[in-house]
Amino acid sequence: MYEFKEEFRVGIDFIDDEHKKLFEIADRAYNVLMDEFIPDKYDYIVDIINELKDYAATHFRHEEEYMESIKYRRLLSQKVMHNDFMEELSKYNIYELDNENQKEVILEILNFLNDWLINHILKADMLIGK
Repeated sequence: MYEFKEEFRVGIDFIDDEHKKLFEIADRAYNVLMDEFIPDKYDYIVDIINELKDYAATHFRHEEEYMESIKYRRLLSQKVMHNDFMEELSKYNIYELDNENQKEVILEILNFLNDWLINHILKADMLIGK
């Protein structure tokens, strides 16, 4: 379902490679949602949230270091968006997950990621490559 396509390339190889990984995490979340043979998705959700937190922090650090190195004029707004992303992820309390809300949580994560991957990469990150 989630696939990194040419239109998401910003033209900076390491950023594109890291964006691909974010698409892979989103795709894994989608597959967990759709897999009817996983009745209790708790461990998968926890893994996805934790991986997103760790990987996004690393990716944002790399991206911000690059933007600093080229004296990118929109660095501050990028940092704010990155911080907003991390704050949104921190709202997911893994200890409140139960069988009734697991599907809802995965859908929320996917909606959030979908919005981020499309809007942030295509609108904000694309400007870095230009």
